[in-house]
Amino acid sequence: MHPIVFLPLFIAIIIVISNCSASKGSIVILENLDGTGFTMDLKQWSSKNKCELSLKEGDVLQIEVEHEDGEIDLFIIGQKGSEPYTGNNLKSILFTVTVSETDKYDIWITGKNATGKVTVKNVK
Repeated sequence: MHPIVFLPLFIAIIIVISNCSASKGSIVILENLDGTGFTMDLKQWSSKNKCELSLKEGDVLQIEVEHEDGEIDLFIIGQKGSEPYTGNNLKSILFTVTVSETDKYDIWITGKNATGKVTVKNVK
């Protein structure tokens, strides 16, 4: 058989595989204009996403989770390797996290049919 016959089959397989791992639901991320935080609004969302914040030693993040349904996990990981916070299956809560070193931090959120809102802001 000619290799061109296999190309459409290969493309179809790639499309099927990519649809199997696609996120469900919706997420809307609004970043503060001054770069000090963001809000993630989730509706029946199942996937993971991250936002990045540049923080200085001693900066304090205020995190508010408004949980309505599903599972929400949150991880804060510095690019130098520090992990100031890990939280699984979060319910509605307001708390703070102080970072111990100046770094760029990835704030990861993972949802499983998650509905709610997560707000993160640097209150210094």
